[in-house]
Amino acid sequence: MTTFPDLRRAQAVLLAALLAAGAASAQSDDVQEASKLLKSGQHQQALERVNKALAAKPKDAQARFLKGLIYAEQGNSKEATDVFLQLTRDYPDLPEPYNNLAVIYASQGQYEKARNALEQSIRTHPSYATAYENLGDVYAKLASQAYDKALQIDSANSVAKNKLALVRELVGGTTPATPTVVAAVKPPVAAAPAKEPAKPPVVAAVEPKPVPEKPAEKPAAAPVNAEVLDVVNAWAKAWSAKNVDAYLAFYGKDFKTPGGESRGDWEKARRQRISAPKSIAVTVESPKVSMADGKASVTFRQGYRSDVLKATSTTKTLVLAKADGRWHIQQERVGH
Repeated sequence: MTTFPDLRRAQAVLLAALLAAGAASAQSDDVQEASKLLKSGQHQQALERVNKALAAKPKDAQARFLKGLIYAEQGNSKEATDVFLQLTRDYPDLPEPYNNLAVIYASQGQYEKARNALEQSIRTHPSYATAYENLGDVYAKLASQAYDKALQIDSANSVAKNKLALVRELVGGTTPATPTVVAAVKPPVAAAPAKEPAKPPVVAAVEPKPVPEKPAEKPAAAPVNAEVLDVVNAWAKAWSAKNVDAYLAFYGKDFKTPGGESRGDWEKARRQRISAPKSIAVTVESPKVSMADGKASVTFRQGYRSDVLKATSTTKTLVLAKADGRWHIQQERVGH
């Protein structure tokens, strides 16, 4: 986990998620080309191309993230750290910059700083598997240091010797693939579930008697929610099948394009991006539906991967309205 080659395994996540979100812009071609140059090992050319994108749009998150990756691949850990640190300040809800900071810290032996960064990454995205895996490695490294210190104080401590041997067998001098084994050590970090159980009791205790009418409302809302979720899942299925016509049919005539471009330009860009990969898989995770003014707002974690780009997930919100007896997408937002 502590080498830059392993950093590459986590580095495509944010870039892929942002590209998959459909953010079409003038400088996106420069960003995509820079990403290809980075993958082919042409680091300086990649840096020049991403700087061109940033000259046009200095605050662009995906271009800045890619610049940090390029610095990391070049071994410029200070510059990479500065880029990722600034991203955590400007975009505190993105888990990937924290994760990549942790990889750099760990490569420098700064395991406490790596641990703090990974825990922050998990707080922003509790289902980010890469951060859990890397956190397991960091804990193992910290454990190794602690056992080693114990043996310096008491060299006859056979229990500490056995534990140290076990830890070193897991992560000591192994290849970057080994950390996956340790990932199972950290599910206890799921302190988030401890918060969730606290919510239902509070709500249940507050409104059991005064709300005899609300149970009557829920059965009416449930079919609508199910109907909306069926549409969202069918939308993801069409995207995954690369059925562009079916995918675009889910967007209503009144759809507001994310970048304010014309509907024709937006559809052209989407066709190109969906047609380019050989395979795509899109998932809808933990959807939440809310109704207001006859519209349905669905917020969920969108999982995305393809044969070209592999990602975890990003938050997406679809606003749907009903017309001619069917729900269609009116707005699409990322990160809300």
